[in-house]
Amino acid sequence: MAARFVLRPAIRAAVSYRAGRAFVQSRGMAAGGIPTDEEQATGLEKIIMKATKEGADPYSIMKPKSYAGTKSDPHLVPSINKKRIVGCVCEEDNTAVVWFWLHEGEAQRCPSCGAHYKLVAHQLPH
Repeated sequence: MAARFVLRPAIRAAVSYRAGRAFVQSRGMAAGGIPTDEEQATGLEKIIMKATKEGADPYSIMKPKSYAGTKSDPHLVPSINKKRIVGCVCEEDNTAVVWFWLHEGEAQRCPSCGAHYKLVAHQLPH
């Protein structure tokens, strides 16, 4: 008998709560779906995404193209100055790095292994 007094108000409250509740759409779904990364991107991220879509790499974030390292096909090293310090790991499993200055002009050789490097002018995108 006491259970009847407790269950009836609980059932009435649950039924009235369900009837009065309205469905609210989320912001992303109201526009027709979840926005993509391109739609949400702003600032520097948007500039980078547009450039990579066009095939450019304005901030040098992609892996650089590999070169043979010969005199006719040297490794290209971008720089905004007339010289830059370059580190060469001459052998794949070598732990020592050979550092040398690379100057503008002709391709220069690594003093240890003989790989050729050439300094090329690089303009900053901003």
